[in-house]
Amino acid sequence: MAAFSWFTGFSNSVLQSSLTLNMPHCGHQEVDHFFCEVPALLKLSCADTKPIEAELFFFSVLILLIPVTLILISYGFIAQAVLKIRSAEGRQKAFGTCGSHMIVVSLFYGTAIYMYLQPPSSTSKDWGKMVSLFYGIITPMLNPLIYSLRNKDMKEAFKRLMPRIFFCKK
Repeated sequence: MAAFSWFTGFSNSVLQSSLTLNMPHCGHQEVDHFFCEVPALLKLSCADTKPIEAELFFFSVLILLIPVTLILISYGFIAQAVLKIRSAEGRQKAFGTCGSHMIVVSLFYGTAIYMYLQPPSSTSKDWGKMVSLFYGIITPMLNPLIYSLRNKDMKEAFKRLMPRIFFCKK
């Protein structure tokens, strides 16, 4: 499964990059974005980008919506199994574990889907920059925090730290 994911991602990147970089670019050659992504590069082209935008949309649907749909279906089955657990403590522990993962999945897929499955001119340039920064940098930075808050010692340390940060007395 990992090899298939790597192959699919690499193939998609090579295909999208080669199509985008072969487009004629005229005018300014400065990418007004944090990352050199295909949507940002398409804005530099002076040719019709509709076919490449349609292809980008199609592959984005495949690469983003199929995995998130499979994840949601599997979590539906997991939720059914967890609800059959007799003890409330066991259900709570299982839902806590699944909840952390669903937060991370929602942050990553939610922002990536928003970024790649929208018409290119529907939002401002700055909003696109913020969303790509969020899914490219902030979400991976939040992963350790989200998963470590499941640890009892980390929860206690976090509870002690928060009042010091927000209610600091001089």
